Amino acid sequence: MKIDINNIAKNLSTPLTAPAYALPPYQFVNREYLNIIYRTDAVALRAAVPEPLEIGEPLVKFEIMWMPDVSGLGAYTEAGQVIPVQFNGEEGDYVHSMYVDNFPAIASGRELTAYPKKLGAPKLYIDSDTLVGTLDYGSLRVANATMGFKHWEIDKETAKNEICRPTFMVKIATDYSGQLRICDLVRTQITDINVKGAWGGPARLQLFEHALAPLADLPVLEVVSASHILTDLTLNAAEPVHNYLEEQ
Repeated sequence: MKIDINNIAKNLSTPLTAPAYALPPYQFVNREYLNIIYRTDAVALRAAVPEPLEIGEPLVKFEIMWMPDVSGLGAYTEAGQVIPVQFNGEEGDYVHSMYVDNFPAIASGRELTAYPKKLGAPKLYIDSDTLVGTLDYGSLRVANATMGFKHWEIDKETAKNEICRPTFMVKIATDYSGQLRICDLVRTQITDINVKGAWGGPARLQLFEHALAPLADLPVLEVVSASHILTDLTLNAAEPVHNYLEEQ
């Protein structure tokens, strides 16, 4: 496309002649999850979740996803924390933090939606009889997750319900003076999914203190459950459900 004054506004990403990411929809083949749900400190959890989202039990899900085949984005791994919440009576998950090793996935997730993605070095792999997930920030380890490999099967419908919970995030964008232009709570939900397999097993999770990757601010008090899920899926767009600027 010729870069003239009539075509510049048709682009969604820069550089204009080599965009940072391909346009959605993004289709994932063999997207693999290690999810560990743990109990944490209730006061710390409440401080991490923005209103008007509500929390119930003080639970957090630490997740690592290995994505070997993503249309337009390639292959990458992602890790982070999501928090079970309610919004207007609907059960869902608030995305608290995400660490990703692929720049197009970081840029598209932040710019097109509201995923709170930062650069990190997560890995998901099998070590003998153990499924292992790790997250490094820079040169330092900030999370170790282990789970017994495929100790028992999980019903696929149960696994689908776990992956397809509504997801809430905060979308923030500023103008050129640094003032907020957008400050929304947004919602998205996976609806196009094929669960290929799902398993459970004994699990443990260690989080380590780091100033810029503060996962340990939500400490592990007790591991509640763990799952290992293999899927094909497509991500949906997000929609705003609450405008924080209207409250100012």
